[in-house]
Amino acid sequence: MLKVALSFGTPRKLPKPKDLSGRVVVVDLAFAGLGSGFDKVTLPFIEGLGERLAAWVDHHDHDEHARFASDPRFVLAKKSEHGACPEMVTPELVKRIGAVDTIVCHTDFDGLASAAKWIREGIEPYPGCDDDARAVDTRIGTPSKVAVRFDRALRAKPRDAGLFGLIVRHLSTGLTDASLWQPIDEAAAELIPIERETRRAAEGFEKLGEDVVIVDVAEGFGQLDKTLLLLIGQERARIAIVLDQNNVGIAAPFDSGLNFLQLLGLSGGMPTRVSVPRNRLDTVLVALGLPAEAAARYLP
Repeated sequence: MLKVALSFGTPRKLPKPKDLSGRVVVVDLAFAGLGSGFDKVTLPFIEGLGERLAAWVDHHDHDEHARFASDPRFVLAKKSEHGACPEMVTPELVKRIGAVDTIVCHTDFDGLASAAKWIREGIEPYPGCDDDARAVDTRIGTPSKVAVRFDRALRAKPRDAGLFGLIVRHLSTGLTDASLWQPIDEAAAELIPIERETRRAAEGFEKLGEDVVIVDVAEGFGQLDKTLLLLIGQERARIAIVLDQNNVGIAAPFDSGLNFLQLLGLSGGMPTRVSVPRNRLDTVLVALGLPAEAAARYLP
């Protein structure tokens, strides 16, 4: 098992290269999209690491993937090719890349499992972990009880770096220390009131045409689970829209055949789940075949 430092990030919030030691591998972090995000966030990070960037492994669609097609450090796929990132982290890849000092990963189960699998030199943390990551990330299929425990903890505390590190430790050691489940399960228990509030928010979904439902949660609610809210919306129509104070979240089932990146002219991300600024709601509705004036009641 490899000994490495861990760093956590999101596509639009990456660590500073100077804070990362030695050779660095990045897993399950999409190139930033939406406007000039790639030029402002992703590219400066890549250039800041320079030759210290050992590998970048990711499975999210992005127009800029082509730029790195000839660079063997970049192992990039579309979401349709790999539903989750851990399955891309193989013993052959880890061996080819060689020794690394730091792993930078996304903060969901998919990303943390990818980091743990790299530490384990391409070996699954437990049998079926790759399949679990795919089920959790695509919301298709049924993840195991093990994955559900991790996923619920992360959904309850999506910004808790201490929890992220604990989960990678538990996964990378093959779940051998049963005592590590206690803080993970305690975190997962905090999701129960969040789910209750989310289901209350879901009562506000309204139909827009045949294929779209929308709900505005900008005011009047406590902490919500946006993933659960979008999934509840998809039970009522093929496309669910959630409005918060600043953003429009749009989602459809992974196997729906829809590609919101193309419909909205976005450069990268998940084809079936995107977020854009709230003031673009009218553009979103038109792209979905609805009249722009339907957005009027939701705009300032």
